[in-house]
Amino acid sequence: MVRRFVTLLGVVGLLAGCAPGQAPPPTGFGNGTSIHTIDVGGVRRSYRLYKPADLPRAAPLVVMLHGGFGSARQAERSYDWDELADSERFVVAYPDGLNRAWNANGGGCCGRSAREGVDDVAFVSAAVADISANLSVDPARIFATGMSNGAIMSYTLACNTGIFAAIGPVSGTQLDPCPSPHLVSVMHIHGTGDPLVRYFGGPGAGFAHIDGPPVEELNAFWRNVDQCTAPVATTSGRITRSAAGCVDNRGVVLVSVADGGHQWPPEATEILWEFFAAHPR
Repeated sequence: MVRRFVTLLGVVGLLAGCAPGQAPPPTGFGNGTSIHTIDVGGVRRSYRLYKPADLPRAAPLVVMLHGGFGSARQAERSYDWDELADSERFVVAYPDGLNRAWNANGGGCCGRSAREGVDDVAFVSAAVADISANLSVDPARIFATGMSNGAIMSYTLACNTGIFAAIGPVSGTQLDPCPSPHLVSVMHIHGTGDPLVRYFGGPGAGFAHIDGPPVEELNAFWRNVDQCTAPVATTSGRITRSAAGCVDNRGVVLVSVADGGHQWPPEATEILWEFFAAHPR
């Protein structure tokens, strides 16, 4: 279970380097964690990959996108996807954003990557292609999730690529105008008290002042895209789950955490995987 909460303005960047005296992971596609570099538009980009032993012949792939100030290594350490991948037999990729941020194609988010127009859609797409060329990945079970800036990037990927069967943004929003969204299942997880990416919309605190639509409005946008039925809401403790069934087994779900802040909730990894597993392309 995930036990660490990571905020956009946290000290997660301090975790990005290797510990003193610790050798970096290997570069091949063997079992465990490995590091890979690819050329995207003349820029060297990198991602980490976790491959469990005894994968099925066509394995699912989860792409985990770190938050602002984070890194691939921090994301691998913070969200416990590797542990779940071992038991459920899927592959996890952890791409590294340039300058610890993702260009989410709208709203000035985020950081130097946005200011310099970094093509992160091309990078993540190339990373998925590189993994698929070297491992037996099921093209119908490729998923993307992310925290904060990474969550915003996951929406950008859904708006601009047809690679992903489902996305799972956590504590993020959609800033891409998204004129031609792709058909994709969506599970959005968000705390109603988030001060940085506000659940009810409007500029958030912090230097980024991320200004996205209300989360429930964004959820309705994707229900319309995916041709869904009216959502049904259930509440258990602080968690309200609003779920809608959609055409061709797609689903759109909003998981709201009452008074929750800008964080990756303890149960997020497990419920995201359950949603992904139930919604292949």
